[in-house]
Amino acid sequence: MMNPSDTPRIVVVGSANMDLISRVPRLPRLGETLHGHSFHLVYGGKGANQAVMAARLGAHVTMVCRVGKDVFGEGMVHNFQSNGIQTAYVTVDDHHSSGVAPIFVDDNADNVIVIIAGANGALTPADVEAARQTITAANAVVCQLEVPLAATLAAFRIAKDCGVMTILNPAPAADLSPELLRLTDIFAPNEIESEMLSGMSVTSLEEAEAAAHCLLAKGMRAVVMTLGERGALYVDRDQVFHAPACKVKAVDPTGAGDAFIGALAVYLSEGVPLNTALSRANAAAALSVMRIGAQASFPTRDEVGAFLGAQSNPLA
Repeated sequence: MMNPSDTPRIVVVGSANMDLISRVPRLPRLGETLHGHSFHLVYGGKGANQAVMAARLGAHVTMVCRVGKDVFGEGMVHNFQSNGIQTAYVTVDDHHSSGVAPIFVDDNADNVIVIIAGANGALTPADVEAARQTITAANAVVCQLEVPLAATLAAFRIAKDCGVMTILNPAPAADLSPELLRLTDIFAPNEIESEMLSGMSVTSLEEAEAAAHCLLAKGMRAVVMTLGERGALYVDRDQVFHAPACKVKAVDPTGAGDAFIGALAVYLSEGVPLNTALSRANAAAALSVMRIGAQASFPTRDEVGAFLGAQSNPLA
């Protein structure tokens, strides 16, 4: 466990995208042309989002990814640096464009997202191996499924060789190797991913717990399932813990799951109690849905603390 004065060291191996967000009154039907409200060009990608969230909370964060040799890639590198994220292992790819994600968000805060991987799809185990020394010195390594599985597996092999905590956000859901699952300490799917990977319905807390136990049988140490308005559920072989969601008025859900994952990595790395880590991660996610975009909506540590303080004392 870390000393309270230590700064957690997080390595994120994953994707970096440019998000092209269109606000629309409703999601269009097939073949329909629809007038939208507004357009926003913002930095995204699940890996980059989780890295920025961790950095906003004061962690020392290193990003391992690929970007294109284009204006989006240049902007991504600058964005990492402006958020205090180390970019020594951000590779500029001469052969692939930067990843992009067109996103449509309607007036009910529902969204649809299309991801074009670009340079993200070219991340290699060699890129990860170059960061070995940084990975072995980390408190946690965080991965998702928007880069090749071989790169993710390489990162987790290095991490577990040195006892570094591994957190896998299986998004978008995909078939995963038994080895990768055995190397995973915290498996963090949302409801849809949980249903796809377990083959079970997740429409209640009881069903979510059953699905989590099904996932545990695949080899990971613990499951942290995000359940939207129902909060988050932690399940391991010895305990079950439910952390209720914070009640807020959602404006844009884009990146909320990434806010939760990035925050969870920081708080668990700091050694805070499980219930506290989940509550703080829920608060970070709740704050993120109250503003447009992903990274632009992520709160600071002070904002999370103030929000939780107001939740416990509504008159404050």
